[in-house]
Amino acid sequence: MAEQSRIAVMASGKGSNLAAILKRQAGGDAPFRVELVLTNRGDAGALAIARAAQVPKVCFLDPAAYDDREAYDAACAEVITEEGCDWVVLAGYMRILSAGFVRRFSGRVINIHPALLPAFPGAHGVEDALAHGVKVSGCTVHLVDEVLDNGPILAQAVVPVEDDDDAETLRARIQQQEHRLYPQVLTRLVSCGFDLDGRRVVWRGGTR
Repeated sequence: MAEQSRIAVMASGKGSNLAAILKRQAGGDAPFRVELVLTNRGDAGALAIARAAQVPKVCFLDPAAYDDREAYDAACAEVITEEGCDWVVLAGYMRILSAGFVRRFSGRVINIHPALLPAFPGAHGVEDALAHGVKVSGCTVHLVDEVLDNGPILAQAVVPVEDDDDAETLRARIQQQEHRLYPQVLTRLVSCGFDLDGRRVVWRGGTR
């Protein structure tokens, strides 16, 4: 097996997408390995998930210990660099990254968003989609650039919106697809790669 790409996962919450990625890794043939899990919350469930999976470095950095967002992001970037990570994977990371961080890891930061971008960016994608009355929603895996939820789209999955849905039921249906799609895209990203044609992601090696 070829050498695995080293992954840093940044998370703020329960860590369900991290768990899905680690489950894919545990299958034994993943082309990546999670080397670092970094959180901005000391009570993040992702910390326990990472420790249980014996991720080599599990780190909580408190934003309150830094003067501003740029200083905090610079500290995070140093940890990621020290661990030699090839990719930065945002998994429920609820902070907007500074431009300096994004530039430092340009083209190597990915995120998953619980809506079909470019519709409904921001922290309330599920609620905004419901309020707008859409009949389908879903999730989007995208590259991260300096504009919130704006980077080129790597993959999307669609779910129906039922008449009796509320934010909780729709979010649960979307998360089922997130947990399937995110490890799949990460595997493809590492093993195949892609080219950019403007904003369009063109996967190497065809559509599979």
